[in-house]
Amino acid sequence: MTRRLAVIMDPVDHIKSYKDTTVGLLREAMRRGYRIDYLEARDLELRADRLMAQARSMVVSEDDQRWCELGEAREIELSGVDIILMRKDPPFNMGYIYATYLLEHAQSAGALVVNNPSGIRDANEKLFATWFSDCMPPTLVTSRKGALRAFLEEHGDIIVKPLDGMGGSSVFRVARGDANVNVIFETMTDNEERYTMAQRYLPAIAQGDKRILMIDGEPVPFALARVPAPGETRGNLAAGGTGVGQALSASDRRICDRVGPVLRERGLMFVGLDVIGESLTEINVTSPTGLRELDRIFHLNIAGDLFDALERKMAAGARPA
Repeated sequence: MTRRLAVIMDPVDHIKSYKDTTVGLLREAMRRGYRIDYLEARDLELRADRLMAQARSMVVSEDDQRWCELGEAREIELSGVDIILMRKDPPFNMGYIYATYLLEHAQSAGALVVNNPSGIRDANEKLFATWFSDCMPPTLVTSRKGALRAFLEEHGDIIVKPLDGMGGSSVFRVARGDANVNVIFETMTDNEERYTMAQRYLPAIAQGDKRILMIDGEPVPFALARVPAPGETRGNLAAGGTGVGQALSASDRRICDRVGPVLRERGLMFVGLDVIGESLTEINVTSPTGLRELDRIFHLNIAGDLFDALERKMAAGARPA
């Protein structure tokens, strides 16, 4: 029997197919003979306890110029799907949260949802890392400007970032004596109405912000070090960083050993850890990237490794917890 996969993602015309991780996952599914349906989060619809969707069949090719063809929209029931890839990018807003609640109905009916909806919901990509504070740089989460000023005075050079951003958006480096301190703290906290995160600045960012991909709690043995562009403090590729491949260090593996069992327990099958120097800074659970770059540099097939893990789950009759 042909296996079925549904992917929830952003509009296909927004995708940079030559580097997009979701495209890499879908190409692997196509190679394995999956029948693929494409939808956006807004296409989900719950009737009683049946999760339905307006979906379009998707045929994926290896051609980056025309990487997919979509069929006409039709209604499908997601409980009949083997795997559902939840690959919508942040912002992680209330619409995203509601989609995870809806996906739990398909999960309860037998679909393997990647990542586990409750795991996504509970693991804010900035705050989840704070459960591993022994692996992190000094970190503060607050809405108070005075607390941020005290943290800056203590550490001298800090990074301030929103709890719901991605791709390096709205990330500020602030040094003691910076003339813009007050306006940055006012903006980031919305005048003390919104939480923000501050971390001690790590000079090791000059060697790259490492992305480590985790599959069912186990690391891919290589990291993508995203090196900031000249004059930048952010290594994110979306902010102009350059990806450099490197083998995992001993400290990288210690962090993976620390975090991996918790990811597995929560059903977070495909996750990206962000590491600067020897410090964990974020845990990306919504739509981690870096797969295509690592595949190209090291001649890997990370999507194949992920599907092997998913198919073992299905063969064992198990779903992420």
